[in-house]
Amino acid sequence: MDQIVTAHDLRRRFGEGDAAVDALDGVTVSFERGRFSAIMGPSGSGKSTLMHILAGLDRPTSGTVELDGVDITALDDGDLTKLRRDKLGFIFQFFNLIPVLTAEENIVLPLSIAGRKPDEEWVEQLIETVGLGDRRTHRPSELSGGQQQRVAVARALVSRPAVVFADEPTGNLDSTSSGEVLHLLRRSVDEFGQSVVMVTHDPEAASYADRLLILRDGQVVHDCSAGSAEEVIELMKSVA
Repeated sequence: MDQIVTAHDLRRRFGEGDAAVDALDGVTVSFERGRFSAIMGPSGSGKSTLMHILAGLDRPTSGTVELDGVDITALDDGDLTKLRRDKLGFIFQFFNLIPVLTAEENIVLPLSIAGRKPDEEWVEQLIETVGLGDRRTHRPSELSGGQQQRVAVARALVSRPAVVFADEPTGNLDSTSSGEVLHLLRRSVDEFGQSVVMVTHDPEAASYADRLLILRDGQVVHDCSAGSAEEVIELMKSVA
């Protein structure tokens, strides 16, 4: 399989001396292009640290990350910012929309920042896919939480990134809205060939993925196909 992100022997230490904490302790993992991967683990397991390093939002203490053929650990801040802009989509727990912009303006924002002209057909397709055709001129305050997160999903996909990183994308949503957002992420993989890496604590969310990685104490302790929510729950119990 074609790997979109590969991490080798990642270590991330916070603090010094006796107070030092190893958030990641030698993680080697790769993610395949065109697949939906979920990362789970108990609180403090290192899952968010791993995602932040894979996405170039944080740097490892040691180890390397290669993203779409580029060693991002070797890049300076300017090149890293450019790579994130050109190759990555992000979906966060808190939707991070710009309050004064409409839904559509928020969706095309990554292109505006990069000085790229939106592909109108693709923007239309995205707005239809996320079911916001009648909401495109609404500002975030006029949208429900689920609608705001669907705007965030469309925004992450608009630049056709090499990979989308989703950090607890359903953490702030009710079960109906969560289902809509996860269904969208699943569709982006199945229909658009998108690669998605999601950190979640929700077994239901993980069950939408093709693959499930479980971290504990900064190490990968389980790597398998995701299975049903019930199977994920049993797995988490065995790991805990």
